[in-house]
Amino acid sequence: MSRAVVLAASLALVAALGAAPASSPFIDVTVHEGTSMSVAVSPDGRMLAIDMQGSIWTLPSSGGAAKRITDLFNDARQPTWSPDGRTITFFAYRDGGYDIWSVAPDGSNQRKLTWGPYDDREPIWSHDGTRIAFSSDRGDALGSDYNIWILDVRSGELRQLTKNPADDYMPSWSPDDKEIAFASTREDGASVWAVNVATGAERRVSTSRGRVDSPSWGPAGQIVYNAALPRESRLEVDGNPLTGAENAFAFRPSFIPGSSASEFYYVSDGKIRKRSIGGGAAQTIEFSATMQVTRVAGTYVRRKRDFTSTTPKPALGIVRPVISPDGRQIAFAAVGDIYVMPVGGKPVDVTKDAALDTDPAWSPDGSQLVYSSDKESEHLQLWIRDMKTGRSRQVTHLTTQPQGATWSPDGKRIAFFDVNGMWRVANMSVLDVASGAVTKVHDTLAQPGTPTWSPDGKRIALAEVAPFTRRFREGTNQVLTIDVARLLDVARPFEGRDRGADADRGPERPAPPGSQDKWYAPIPTLSIDSRGGCGPVWSPDGTKMAAIYEGVLAVWPVAVSGEPLGPPRHITSESAHAPSWAGDSRHILYQSLDKLRIIDIESGETRTVPLDLKYTPDVPATHVVVHAGRLVDMKSAEVRTNVDITIEGNKIASVVPHADANHAGGQVIDASTLSVMPGLVEFHSHLQKDYGESQGRAWLAFGITTVRSPGNTPYEYVEDREAGEAGVRPGPRVYGTGYLTEWGRVYYKMGIAVSTVGQLEMELQRAKALQYDLLKSYVRLPDLQQKRMTEFAHSIGIPVATHEIYPAAFVGVDNTEHTGATSRRGYSPKIATLQRSYEDVIQLFGKSGRTFCPMISPAGTRRLLEREPELLNDPRFKLYPQWIQEQLASRQVNAFAAQVDPTAGSGKMVLDAMRAGALIVAGTDTPNAINLHGELMSYVMAGMSTYDALKAATVNPAKALNLDVGTIEAGKLADLIMIDGDPLADVANLHKVKRVIVNGRVYELDQLLRGTAAAKTTSSQAR
Repeated sequence: MSRAVVLAASLALVAALGAAPASSPFIDVTVHEGTSMSVAVSPDGRMLAIDMQGSIWTLPSSGGAAKRITDLFNDARQPTWSPDGRTITFFAYRDGGYDIWSVAPDGSNQRKLTWGPYDDREPIWSHDGTRIAFSSDRGDALGSDYNIWILDVRSGELRQLTKNPADDYMPSWSPDDKEIAFASTREDGASVWAVNVATGAERRVSTSRGRVDSPSWGPAGQIVYNAALPRESRLEVDGNPLTGAENAFAFRPSFIPGSSASEFYYVSDGKIRKRSIGGGAAQTIEFSATMQVTRVAGTYVRRKRDFTSTTPKPALGIVRPVISPDGRQIAFAAVGDIYVMPVGGKPVDVTKDAALDTDPAWSPDGSQLVYSSDKESEHLQLWIRDMKTGRSRQVTHLTTQPQGATWSPDGKRIAFFDVNGMWRVANMSVLDVASGAVTKVHDTLAQPGTPTWSPDGKRIALAEVAPFTRRFREGTNQVLTIDVARLLDVARPFEGRDRGADADRGPERPAPPGSQDKWYAPIPTLSIDSRGGCGPVWSPDGTKMAAIYEGVLAVWPVAVSGEPLGPPRHITSESAHAPSWAGDSRHILYQSLDKLRIIDIESGETRTVPLDLKYTPDVPATHVVVHAGRLVDMKSAEVRTNVDITIEGNKIASVVPHADANHAGGQVIDASTLSVMPGLVEFHSHLQKDYGESQGRAWLAFGITTVRSPGNTPYEYVEDREAGEAGVRPGPRVYGTGYLTEWGRVYYKMGIAVSTVGQLEMELQRAKALQYDLLKSYVRLPDLQQKRMTEFAHSIGIPVATHEIYPAAFVGVDNTEHTGATSRRGYSPKIATLQRSYEDVIQLFGKSGRTFCPMISPAGTRRLLEREPELLNDPRFKLYPQWIQEQLASRQVNAFAAQVDPTAGSGKMVLDAMRAGALIVAGTDTPNAINLHGELMSYVMAGMSTYDALKAATVNPAKALNLDVGTIEAGKLADLIMIDGDPLADVANLHKVKRVIVNGRVYELDQLLRGTAAAKTTSSQAR
């Protein structure tokens, strides 16, 4: 579907919304400050235009009440006036990409000026009113850069002006329109550049000590720009500061035409201000703007998960189903193990262990099955099962985590990605099956897809992200092919070559310089849906590839090199996932929602493969009494002493003063020297298989009994949930969702690049079929599609999470994640320069009462390590992969978390939002459990009380999840932790966990470290 069609549908939806009814559910929020807001003055100096929270507003230049002239769903940014004052131009993200738009000052005649799959940003009119300069990533869809472009408004002609491989952006016309000044990433981004409009000649205009942004050319020829320095964001001219201690936002100052004093408007500290280049004090222009929010709590019926029932449930988390070469069997991972199922028959568990077994793949002759497992090893390794004898053997001994294994056509080699960083950043490697030698064939890639082999075994292909530019990380998933022939000597046999000595040393052979990577875009600018389960998959005869485009299965012809010989052809109209070819290169197995389907690509005939696999929730039937020396029940900030907590099954039956009579019968746990409190909730960590079975034990060992995973590949998340419920892997209960829902472009492997409204509906139906706990609206999902997602999610009783603040707070999105984090704008509408938020953001959070997960753990974790250096040697960290352990050893414990100061900007934002009425929940966006303790420490460092900090990991997330935990009282689920020290006296004591109870199951710390916890039972107990 074209973006024009999406736009038409969006406009129709807005029209259908109409005016708010008389009994409006919305709450007015009137504010006097704007976060990440820009301002532009009209040519006559009488009016201002601002871009408060994604809409364009106008107000008198003397100040007053602002009037919104665009609706809520434009994500309209950085207005600029035409020289005749009849038009306000801006860039907006209405239909899934940034385009240049214009609107009359009274709100009429809103229209698009540019179109296409590229992003156009930061428009500015020439003084003669004939042209608009803007920045754009128009160029090679497999990777380009931002350049300055010109739109001739008379003819509609577009012309590229700059062509340097750096990113050039934020243009500004010279007074005579002969040059355009701009910011650029060239030379460390510390200079203002200018380009001659007629000749294209470029020159450096001025240089700053900081990063330069947003130059604005004044009528007297001076250029004012923003300079970002350590702890300072200021306006400068020729390196000289103008704004002093103000927090000047990084947007173009707007000069008053004809002003003899070269006066200009700008925004700093959330306020509109006016000053002169010549000096003097700034004048503050007071304003107000009224927005509306929805207070979501109570507006829909929340679904509540049942953790007490032992009724068998169908297994929905079917991971990587693959059809055998003869088309008669299907292998897949589910509920912790590998299963093999005759087509039309019953699944058989072929691993039956307590490990995490995943990602099966058939050998070309169907006699062997390779899969990833952490049985008999600390972390995932590759194993091969002989299907005749039933014997399995470990074939790798790596310090990285191999997954996505795929056999070469001759059955002698196995390609895989071996994870060596966060969110499945990985090398590509190849195993020689006979010798056990592993060869790295490509250095680290950004979360690559599963490899697939060319028919001659000389190349592997995989999905990888091709960012449009370096300025923004998002791009499209395209086909990357890697030349492995030079490394593997495929033209010569392996016999007689001594490679066995390297078998245990991991992928030590680096890819040679100049490796012959080749990229192919079967449909330029259209993305393969995801790198997590959407192909491409090469047909065994080498003539075709299959992948998922726009939610459905597509096939296209290819050369032996992988080069497309024609466009992809959709062969299904239903949701599809995980395509797998049969050996005849004619039949493809795929997942469609909660079903397995096989299609004949020649006839189009499709049939459902029955799958009958159930698991039984593992709910204890025990009687346990915990004698607590100190009880922090989180019902209040008071500590109770000498208390008995009785647990029946998985629920707390009573909390009473200690008496010996309470200890009759059942198991008695002596915590008389410890503090007992509710188990902790990590509200934001993306669970992924490469961390293995041991990550579940690591969470528990640090006191975390529930984890919310707000983004993963769909079926892997469901398998995590079901394996936990079945008790096959010890760990916290899991709340989660499938893909991060993007639009058009994508970055993460766990994201999906939705491109049509029909595809979005498919994703919503998958959420319903797989019983997600929430939906995640991600960076590039347009506001109108976020509205549709919210309506659907609430109709099935689950919440929606987003990075956004507005109009998310208007349409009823439940949760906002991060104080800042990735934004499609390149800056956050929640937090401005210097990590500061202002009244608009705080009041939007407070008046909507929304759930807010800040994620500001770095400084807090560092504080913990500084106070307790011995913590670095804690044996619990051995449960993590080596790369996490190395991060910790180098004190880079939060290398992937935002570097924030909890004593100032972000920390102040969290406290202000809490005091205004937001529900603060603790999460970290990292896999390392120590960081949740760092998050709470950061809150305390910011000025939050210890009790309120503890609530952020107990009471508050329990409320947000609609989960009966968070306090210790009768009727609640039995999630308890026993720690050494009083956490209310010092939040640093919280990590000193000695024993954990989750859902009524008791875990001793030493059992978790050894991997011999009571719930680590054989899989037969859970079936």
